[in-house]
Amino acid sequence: MPYSDDFSPNAVDPRIAIHESAQIVEITFTGLYFHTTADVNAFYDQIERRIMETGEPQWFFMVNTQDYRVDGEAWFAFTRRGLDLNEGHSMKTVRYDADPDTVKQIARNAGTDRENPNLFGSRDAAWDHLKSLPSKRRERLAHHPSFNKDAFLRRMSFDHDTGILEIDLSDMDFLHSRDVNDVHNWAEEAIRATRHKWWIVFKYEGTRIQSPAWVQFSIRSEEFNKTYSMGSVRYAMGSETEADKRLRYEAKTTRPNIRNTRAEAIERLEELRAEYAANAA
Repeated sequence: MPYSDDFSPNAVDPRIAIHESAQIVEITFTGLYFHTTADVNAFYDQIERRIMETGEPQWFFMVNTQDYRVDGEAWFAFTRRGLDLNEGHSMKTVRYDADPDTVKQIARNAGTDRENPNLFGSRDAAWDHLKSLPSKRRERLAHHPSFNKDAFLRRMSFDHDTGILEIDLSDMDFLHSRDVNDVHNWAEEAIRATRHKWWIVFKYEGTRIQSPAWVQFSIRSEEFNKTYSMGSVRYAMGSETEADKRLRYEAKTTRPNIRNTRAEAIERLEELRAEYAANAA
């Protein structure tokens, strides 16, 4: 069959079906060809956007994995983004593959140590299995905040002479969406009081963004930079956070602008400022 490499939101969106009453998100991979990390990120970004729109973080996932391809270049991103999605939002994930050879293999493996309890030969079988499981959703309880507003505001340093704002996120552990929203709300409020945009440097030394927080962090930081930043540079990221940040930027037109030290970050910011001035001239 011909494979599709169109990962635009309009192409991806019909592959995501949200069944509210059943608490199931159905995802169809059939016919897709993931060539690059950017393909993977575009696909999973759209899934995450759809989940955020529901306002409900926990879902059962039913994934049609019949006949799709992932190039080696994209495999790390494919497995990492899938893991993040499951860790952040899945009550249970099952796959189904109706290819006749797969159906026969499932039948041969039944009752043996090779049986995969999360793989089914039809959509109906996968659906019925998920419907038989108890929901792990709880009544909506507010996340306990991890950060204090006054303490965070002391991490923001406005230099009105240079137009540079430094935001220190070092050693902060974002556990969930509440943490993400608190920090972005406080930062946005402080910047709005200045009545203009800033060139921004972020310090990420020891910063951790847990899987349940990544979706909201990506969404809020993207909107934050569009609205309040003339240009942004990040520095001192740990290897795991840097890998996640770079991975997720693969599908975007903007660059992550990650540097090792503050001096390098300021140097890069001045390059951005010069580029801006040249384009405005």
